[in-house]
Amino acid sequence: MIDSLVLPYAPPARDKVHVGTFVKTPSAQVIEVLGLAGLDFAVLDAEHAPWDRGTLDLALIAGRACGLPLLVRLPDRGAAATLMVLDQGAAGVVVPHVDSAADARDAVACARYMGGRRGFSGSSRAGCYGTLGMAETVRRGDRAVVIVQIESEAAVTSAAEILAVPGVAGVLIGRADLALSMRLTSTQDPRVVAATDHVVKAALAAGRLLGVAVGTDAERQRFLAQGANWVVQGSDQSLLRQAAAALRQPATGID
Repeated sequence: MIDSLVLPYAPPARDKVHVGTFVKTPSAQVIEVLGLAGLDFAVLDAEHAPWDRGTLDLALIAGRACGLPLLVRLPDRGAAATLMVLDQGAAGVVVPHVDSAADARDAVACARYMGGRRGFSGSSRAGCYGTLGMAETVRRGDRAVVIVQIESEAAVTSAAEILAVPGVAGVLIGRADLALSMRLTSTQDPRVVAATDHVVKAALAAGRLLGVAVGTDAERQRFLAQGANWVVQGSDQSLLRQAAAALRQPATGID
């Protein structure tokens, strides 16, 4: 019974690809629908969408109910946000704007009891409401997945050092913010492509997860060919928009 309250998420091995999507609409029902789609995971986007403590809590309950592992993209690298979502039962965190190894060490420390600075509460959902005991709560809690976002020129330069930090499961390359850090407005600019390729090579060399956010199947295939194995494609909003737009195509075979 206790195990049924815990939804572990093991990051994929290098030879397996995990595919998920961002969720930007604060809705437990959206999580249920995505859970029925057979995705490997989803990322609740608390950085760019109107999630708050209450809506995150409901979504994380829904994720456990339908068997969909949920990570949360944090609004910042602060300890409070990490503690909150992990106590609520998130499978892990996606940490924005990690520009250095020091930033990466801090992000991991916020997500770890042992050797870190995550505050302990056995009465949270993560602790199965006091039924696990301290040792087991710590053991399970310290399995939380930490994905760091590389999305600046400084982060690209420090990619190898960031990936070498113990506890960093992998990276998610934020190409839009990377472009902006270069004072560019296109992720297809050759300079952004070159910087992205640098991070790709660093992740592969380190044997960590290589995560990419993509908008199309073609983009996904391009990065899969390079070795990506943690793919966040679109969002609930873009999936809904694309499906709705498809309904406007001229119908054929209808009298």
